[in-house]
Amino acid sequence: MHFDILTLFPEMFSGPLSASILGKARKSGLVSVDIWNIRDFALDKHRIVDDTPYGGGAGMVLKADVLARAIESVRGDSDTPVIYMSPQGQAFNQQLAEQLAKLPRLILLSGHYEEIDERVRQHWVDFELSIGDYVLTGGELPAMVVVDAVARLLPGVLGDESSFRQDSFQDGLLDHPHYTRPAEFRGLHVPEVLLSGHHERIARYRLKEALRRTLERRPDLLAKKELSTEERRLLRELAEEYSAEGRVNDNESD
Repeated sequence: MHFDILTLFPEMFSGPLSASILGKARKSGLVSVDIWNIRDFALDKHRIVDDTPYGGGAGMVLKADVLARAIESVRGDSDTPVIYMSPQGQAFNQQLAEQLAKLPRLILLSGHYEEIDERVRQHWVDFELSIGDYVLTGGELPAMVVVDAVARLLPGVLGDESSFRQDSFQDGLLDHPHYTRPAEFRGLHVPEVLLSGHHERIARYRLKEALRRTLERRPDLLAKKELSTEERRLLRELAEEYSAEGRVNDNESD
């Protein structure tokens, strides 16, 4: 899969794109990334990319002519979608990452300063993505998040193809707790079931703990999830446990 990233600060991407899983994926040819400096598409000798907003106000606005020229040059004759990283965009989540991972190429526009010219949003951007309800200095960090989240879903990027299928949000639940050696550390023990070698019991334990963690931390995910018969049964068990412990959980599901 190929990513094109339009930015005013290409140097921000060198570290994140060269390390860990992304670095290995690029070296192996599973992922390729081109970083484009928006300033290279300004035609004046000072390479000016922004100007004051019409109507007044604080901040600077990235110019329509420069951005349009950059997008058209990078996209060429293809129909590659252009995604603008913006706090006003659709909330980025695991399901969207899966959809984007099916595409051969993405163009990510990292804005900066106050905003981009609205005409670019309307005529050169296909859709906008937000990584959360907060404002960052620019779209570079959100673009890195999208590249990382999408790339790890591509075949061959992770060493174990089953790894991402067990991640939080992959099946609508938060991930279950994880343990490794030593089995005992300063009086803290790994749950006995994980040492049993009984795969069916382990799978049931992990599902129950994933449900417990989701119920306690992100009940909104359970409200949207179509629960299986087994998941409903385990949630009833959790409700009984809470009741026996004298705990009240307002987020318990039926």
